[in-house]
Amino acid sequence: MKRCVITCVMFLAFASVVTAQIGKSVAVAAGTPEDKDLAAIYAAPDGPDKIALLDKFMADHGTGDLALLGDQLYAQTYLAQKNYAKVYEYGDRILVLDPDNFPAVILMVHAADEKGDVPKLYALGEKVGPLLAHYEASAAPAGTADEQWTGQKAQNLKDAQADIAYVQYAMVNAAYKTSDLGARTALLERYAKAFPDSPYTLGVREQTAIAYQQAQNTTKMTETAQGILEKDPNNISMLLLLADNWSENGQQLDKAGADAKKALELLAEAKKPENLTDDQWQKQVSIQKGLAYSVLGQVYVNNNQNAQAVEAFKQASPLLKSDSFSYGRNLYRLGFTLAKMKRIPEARTALTEAISVNSPYKAKAQETLNKIGGAAAKKTKVS
Repeated sequence: MKRCVITCVMFLAFASVVTAQIGKSVAVAAGTPEDKDLAAIYAAPDGPDKIALLDKFMADHGTGDLALLGDQLYAQTYLAQKNYAKVYEYGDRILVLDPDNFPAVILMVHAADEKGDVPKLYALGEKVGPLLAHYEASAAPAGTADEQWTGQKAQNLKDAQADIAYVQYAMVNAAYKTSDLGARTALLERYAKAFPDSPYTLGVREQTAIAYQQAQNTTKMTETAQGILEKDPNNISMLLLLADNWSENGQQLDKAGADAKKALELLAEAKKPENLTDDQWQKQVSIQKGLAYSVLGQVYVNNNQNAQAVEAFKQASPLLKSDSFSYGRNLYRLGFTLAKMKRIPEARTALTEAISVNSPYKAKAQETLNKIGGAAAKKTKVS
């Protein structure tokens, strides 16, 4: 009798089509009542009528492997109907019957992503790596030669790449859209652990370090940034992140200055990434160069080299105009240093401009300007 092998991958027709046959295949003999009932199910639109046909199919045939097949069809149909609770329900049933069923995980990831269910999305995404590792290490089924099985697994893992990329994108996107800083940082950490070698991981680790900086968790920020630099010593963003922190706090000034200079050297030869427009690239390079000069200026200030500091701050200012925080801070640094040097008219100009910038340094600039603003105040020492 002619046999038709139907696997879960043959009927998962949704936004990201699963093609990798990772999970149990189900064989149905052609011409049997089961085969005829399945044909009617496949032909039905994804609505109540299809669910009714599935209910009848499961009542008549829903034992053994056909129970797995029915659950797969339920999950697919409910996803098309956007009934996400039912997708989870039947996806979980599939994984009880077939723990390595990759398409079931992908179906549920789609449901979680569409629903905006971030906890579920991450819980499912974290299953992908172990599931694939277990599949990759699996022995050949009975009756299949080792060489054939090795080639089959390699092809299936290759076919799975589009779905793996979808899971990775969905997880990263969900993390970046999370407004709470602590929650976002935790998600980024989980992603980097789940997918340590993905195309997004370096950027995720960079954003994690920046998030720790924003949360004023200097220890974790430093640890994360240094971990990145161990693998990528020329990572401009992390060189500047650490140099900025050290110079701001008067720590490791030699290292901060050296890293800022290294960043400037790297920026001089940096190539535009394909994912950035020319304008985006020019803005990024400008800000990074400006930040490097501002770091150098702050190093000079800490070393009482005020003249060199002023020149560095002046180089930084026009480069930082598109970043109000860095621009306002640099103007404040410039004005404060000029005030210390008794170059009062220049200091007033820089501080007045700093006050006009919407940054956390407006109040500090105003305070310093008040000290040097009047005739009596001119005698006030700025330190």
